[in-house]
Amino acid sequence: MGDMLIRNIPEPLKREIEQAARKDGLSLSGKAIDLLSKAMVAEQEPRLEPALSAWDAIRATFAAENAIGDEFAKVMSEIEAERKRDFGRRTAISVTSTGLT
Repeated sequence: MGDMLIRNIPEPLKREIEQAARKDGLSLSGKAIDLLSKAMVAEQEPRLEPALSAWDAIRATFAAENAIGDEFAKVMSEIEAERKRDFGRRTAISVTSTGLT
């Protein structure tokens, strides 16, 4: 196994690692290895982009086709009108006291 010397660790960070090591029953080196290992795994995990709203996703599609003008507004108006018509509509499957109907 190799050794590693890390210089200029801020004193508050060193104290935090020491406290975490004591809490976990590890040596300072053992806790540092544990933290470094976890950080390497986290760094290698794919980062998920924040999800776009449906509105933003549709707008991005129209923007990619250079169709942001009137056509986009018309489509979004139609979507909004359909959403309002569907609001509160019961689904075809409903639950009764005797089961599904």
